[in-house]
Amino acid sequence: HLTRPISLITPVKNNFAGLYYFIGLKVYDMLSGNQTLGPSKWLNKTNTLHKIPTLKSDFASAIMYYDGQIDDQRYGMALIQTACKLGAIALNHTRVESFEKNEAGELIALNARNMLNGENIHIKAKSFINATGPFSDHIRLMANNSLQPRVRVSKGVHIILPKEIMPSKDALLIPETADGRLVFAIPFQNYLLVGTTEDETALTEEEFGPTQKEIEYILKYVNQYLQGNITASQVKAGFGGLRPLVQANNNTSTKELVRDHIIETDNSSKLISILGGKWTTYRLMAKDTMDVCEMQLKGTTTECTTHLKILEGGQNFSANLKNEILAIINLPADVVEHLISKYGDKATIIALMATKSEKLSQRIILGATYTYAELLYVMENEMAYTVKDVVARRFGAQLLNWQQTLELIPLVGNEMAAYFSWTEKEKQDNIHQYLLEMQAMIKNASLTI
Repeated sequence: HLTRPISLITPVKNNFAGLYYFIGLKVYDMLSGNQTLGPSKWLNKTNTLHKIPTLKSDFASAIMYYDGQIDDQRYGMALIQTACKLGAIALNHTRVESFEKNEAGELIALNARNMLNGENIHIKAKSFINATGPFSDHIRLMANNSLQPRVRVSKGVHIILPKEIMPSKDALLIPETADGRLVFAIPFQNYLLVGTTEDETALTEEEFGPTQKEIEYILKYVNQYLQGNITASQVKAGFGGLRPLVQANNNTSTKELVRDHIIETDNSSKLISILGGKWTTYRLMAKDTMDVCEMQLKGTTTECTTHLKILEGGQNFSANLKNEILAIINLPADVVEHLISKYGDKATIIALMATKSEKLSQRIILGATYTYAELLYVMENEMAYTVKDVVARRFGAQLLNWQQTLELIPLVGNEMAAYFSWTEKEKQDNIHQYLLEMQAMIKNASLTI
């Protein structure tokens, strides 16, 4: 329910370029065997414009190939839920502050802090795995301050535009910018997701969105391919992320570094670190990491079973899920589609919640698919303890629409205050802090919302 195949279309200025790309992709198809999502195609101009009607017509033909698309925000949640179902214990809003070692210098425990209430947490373990992405070096040096940094951080941003700008189920791949990057325009949750940039940056814990300059950079290339003179005033939202890239030397630019992963075991502290990597290979990353961990603990490895594990929300997923929900309660079609795409077979639980009262079946704000039943579900089942947890990290509204986010914040805050018995000050602090963060992000993008 969180993944789907998507075709990417690359317009080319002449048919010699089209032939070049087509031959390369056909070789890729042959090497992929039956693991490909669909055969690559060489489209003529008419077929291309049929697929992307708002594409400018100054091209000769186009190449189409298939890739996969995931809802990474909900995918991460499904991974955590699946791990917990299999026996893991998950802590959020928790910061590792120090390690404890035995006389040989090996890690035996860590000290952490609950960042919501200040509670100190002491955790003992036989093995410690550092899977902290761009913050990997911070944990490595905490365990052994004589280690050399291994990770360089690249910043990438995306912007969200109305889907009407490119009304297509296919994605557009702009093959090369002046600085050698790729730009994508991808249909995503009833919007158009456009990006990305890549710039080396300093490590930061602060969340960030696109700057005015980055928005202009993305729009510059989108406007070269799409009709309509798209402007910053049409941007609905934006977000940024940090890519953890494993460095071979300090002279290589981040855009030249590969996304491969490596597993490092510190000989002194015995800390295992998984460095680099990407979403598309996360199960291989998990296998490689756990093989090293098992070898460290037992001197042998057992067969990895990650490829057999279906994530939470997918175990009982079926094509009939929509009808199952409508048999429980007659929710609007867009709400049902939203629940299925976000929660998979768990959508039936939310539908049952929506039957408990008229309010629970209602939208929190007009024009959006989030209901009070969904809010109750994430508070009860997904460790959502702050307004930002709900609006940004469970609903995903902040990724898609900043105006809706600003409308949701006080309404969600009121409901959470009642559910968790917050004081008036706790409620106002929670709402105010998130509003300040959003206002700063909007200001940094030089947008008017």
